[in-house]
Amino acid sequence: MTIARRDGEVAMGRYVEAIAARMNARVTQVSATIRTALEEDIADLRGSRRTADLLGASVEANVDTLLHALRYDIPVEGIQAPSAAVEYARRLAQQGIPANALVRAYRLGQRRLTEMVFAELHAMNIPAADRITAIEQITAILFDYIDRITEQVVVIYDEERERWLEHRNSLRALRVRELLATRKIVDADAASTAIRYPLRWHHVALVLWYPESEDDEIPRLQQFVRELAQELATDANPLFIATDPACAWAWLPYRADPRDLAAPIRARAVTRPGSPGITIGPAGAGIDGFRTSHRQAERGQAVALARGLPNPILAATDPGLSTAALLGGDLAETRDWVGEVLGHLACDTESDERLRETLRIFLRSGSSFKAAADELGLHFNSVKYRVSRAIVRRGRPIAADRLDVELALLACHWYGPTVLWTHPG
Repeated sequence: MTIARRDGEVAMGRYVEAIAARMNARVTQVSATIRTALEEDIADLRGSRRTADLLGASVEANVDTLLHALRYDIPVEGIQAPSAAVEYARRLAQQGIPANALVRAYRLGQRRLTEMVFAELHAMNIPAADRITAIEQITAILFDYIDRITEQVVVIYDEERERWLEHRNSLRALRVRELLATRKIVDADAASTAIRYPLRWHHVALVLWYPESEDDEIPRLQQFVRELAQELATDANPLFIATDPACAWAWLPYRADPRDLAAPIRARAVTRPGSPGITIGPAGAGIDGFRTSHRQAERGQAVALARGLPNPILAATDPGLSTAALLGGDLAETRDWVGEVLGHLACDTESDERLRETLRIFLRSGSSFKAAADELGLHFNSVKYRVSRAIVRRGRPIAADRLDVELALLACHWYGPTVLWTHPG
């Protein structure tokens, strides 16, 4: 095909128009070639038949729009992404295909289309100088179009990805809450599919939070749980459920009983600045273990919050914590009861705190002064003296109601000033 040369931009516009018209006449073939190249070069784009068809529709819509812009001199600045391209970006977001695969598809598509434009130019009888100018003009328009459309579809991708994850996680959280609340028999396999977590395995539940934070701490909590799961070598991804902007539930899955993870979790949290408050449930198997571990982790959190501990790390396996949690339903009533049982020993003073802890360890050690002395790092006679002073502060012997005394001391140990008398004894 020969085109008579005209001076200036009018002639150049005719060249560009002719190239666009020639390619537009076989837009389906051009688009199919680009689609095939994309699927061959980008593994992430080789999806289901429906997704593949949508890729083809997106490519053809973009090629058609771009060729019309070239043919009719439509400014790129006013062009919006075709609806098929928008829908394809949303579909990739829903499927979790990385955004960089989408961006790369546009860049590779631009390169492939540019190659075909060059082929058309060589097939036309255009003076060499004009051919170079036409190439420069078309290349600039191609770049501007791809740059603009890529920016638009990435924004759409990000918005859809966020919306989709929020919707999916909301449904997941709802299913988890239902699973925790129901007492009915549950199909473990169906429930595992619904929440995307292996319920037949062994679990260690966590409750994590940042005390008094008013910021959105969920990303930090998610990152902490991900890193913790990697360090503790879980056998699948942890389950993470946000409960408010500064608190979350998590479960660590294992195929076999992981035993007590409290020590390594504490070690991890202690070495990381800004770690959240954490309460750790006991390892449990199956759906019942999933529920029980979480329930005990929640009880531990209730104790930590009542005590007002800054960023605590408590485990249900800590001696006496689970029992103390049962005393936290009505702390005002517990405080009155502790006062009745311990007398002046329930006063909130440093000296009474030392006496209470010594007596608690002594009773827990089977009333052995030696065992208590070893645990406390004190001399045998020091323990004996403190135990004697504690009984005096209480005002009566402990033989008749020893169990009450132990429970009251346990409440003081875990709840601190919340269950103590504030007046001096």
